[in-house]
Amino acid sequence: MSQKPDEKQDLILADLADDELVEQMFDDLYDGLADEIVEATRILLNRGWDARRVLDDALVGGMNIVGADFRDGVLFVPEVLLAANAMKAGMAILKPLLAATGGKPIGKMVIGTVKGDIHDIGKNLAGMMMEGAGFEVVDLGINTNADTYIAALREHEPDILGMSALLTTTMPYMKVVIDTLKERGLRDKYIVLVGGAPLNEEFGKAVGANAYCRDAATAVEVAKRLLQERRAARA
Repeated sequence: MSQKPDEKQDLILADLADDELVEQMFDDLYDGLADEIVEATRILLNRGWDARRVLDDALVGGMNIVGADFRDGVLFVPEVLLAANAMKAGMAILKPLLAATGGKPIGKMVIGTVKGDIHDIGKNLAGMMMEGAGFEVVDLGINTNADTYIAALREHEPDILGMSALLTTTMPYMKVVIDTLKERGLRDKYIVLVGGAPLNEEFGKAVGANAYCRDAATAVEVAKRLLQERRAARA
């Protein structure tokens, strides 16, 4: 996927045609090169690309490749975190432009690690990958109790609630959150996704989640599919 170091040194991004520059952005995202992504993003904007096109065609397009290789075991967590940070560097330029033009994300997600659990690498990775796919993500951090989840759901009105756990002792708290949503008549408003190393599909069904996601790339695929299905059903 990557070019050799000496090839990169001779590469001038501004000299590339649009399609070549987008392909190079795919490579640079894959390699986690934030400075190059920032430069290329600005070049495309200066050439008249609108922010949504840069996001969809270049950043999201590149992160789709990263996500597929992560899912297939070609890339690993440290490499994907670098790619996601490079994507976020480009997004920092695009966000104010998208907001000014009324550009909307494809969906919104509230995500957090459940009460009693302070592990956040998987949760952070899922949030970054969701942002890379065009979602707006509200990250509640670690040790999140049911009231905090519900307050965030009411404030931000997302499409999706994501919960993460790494400890087997904190996994059952996911059911506490979902049962609390049911008690307050809120459960059907949201797609609930759960994930974390000790979880599995059977556990996801048992606690009443819409889906269990085995990794961050799967979370993006499942979120897109379930959101599309829900919107089609409501249309």
